[in-house]
Amino acid sequence: MLLRLAARRRVLLVGGKGGVGKTSIASAVALHRARCGARVLLVSSDPAHNLAHLWDQPVGAEPTPVVDLDQGGLHAVEIDPEETVERHLAAVEATMLAMLPERMHGPAREHLRHARTAPGTHESAVLERLAELVELGLAEYDLVVVDTAPTGHTLRLLALPEQLTSWADGLLANRDRADRFGAAVRGLGGGDADVDRDAELRRVLHRRRRRFALLRDTVADADLTAFVAVTVAERLPVAETLELVAALDRLSIPLGAVVVNRRSPADAGEVLARRRDRERDQLAVLVDGLSGRDVQEVPLVGRDVVGVDGLAALVEALEPTAAGRG
Repeated sequence: MLLRLAARRRVLLVGGKGGVGKTSIASAVALHRARCGARVLLVSSDPAHNLAHLWDQPVGAEPTPVVDLDQGGLHAVEIDPEETVERHLAAVEATMLAMLPERMHGPAREHLRHARTAPGTHESAVLERLAELVELGLAEYDLVVVDTAPTGHTLRLLALPEQLTSWADGLLANRDRADRFGAAVRGLGGGDADVDRDAELRRVLHRRRRRFALLRDTVADADLTAFVAVTVAERLPVAETLELVAALDRLSIPLGAVVVNRRSPADAGEVLARRRDRERDQLAVLVDGLSGRDVQEVPLVGRDVVGVDGLAALVEALEPTAAGRG
């Protein structure tokens, strides 16, 4: 089910509670699509930086080849929060200094210095980098797979594109009013404005507005994008998953599937058999709460899921075990 879903979408967002195997599932799907001949961009917005450990090779802040095939291929990138915040604030500073008179440059820089640790700075910076990568992915790749941060961070991030698109619209409206005022002043002989500066500022604002709007529209488009919620059949992860699905509905983000990872085998001794029985009870709660949405069970893999070989074993586990409703 999950692999078929990935073949029909351009963007997969993989999320859920921390520790349930989001990165492994996202990476296995990306590997499978690459081996099918697709060009795949695997992006991690999780500050835990697990991609490099999982693939057992360096993964940087720019797309890095991790699987090179004759047809298709897989590049991975980890969004570095510190670097992203610095880049984001540098861009904001350039915009602010272009808009403000020189006497305000000092206070503006001081404001940005404090903004580095302000609530929301990290989220907006990561969102802008994610928007850049989704834009790149749609232009140059067949599939973008996003390994997201744990649930709460991801929901805050997914609510931001609409807000930041409106913010950019407000800035552009302010620029329109300023341009009209400047034209009136010039008509009265008040002097020329810095046309090159204003033109560059407008280009920056339009680019950021377009990028946020593209991310907003892409994430909400059920033909392009699906959210895959990963969980395990335990009480707290199941409860959090049901809350996540309800929040996605409120945000109008299409849910593609729920993956129940690391299901215990029934034929591997008494302890695991009892654990599987408890998991079955939680799985019933999950399926009932999802009201007919697709659920896929993935069995516990009997080896470390590390490197291409380990991920290939997880791909095999993903293929034959679709279950659930819908």
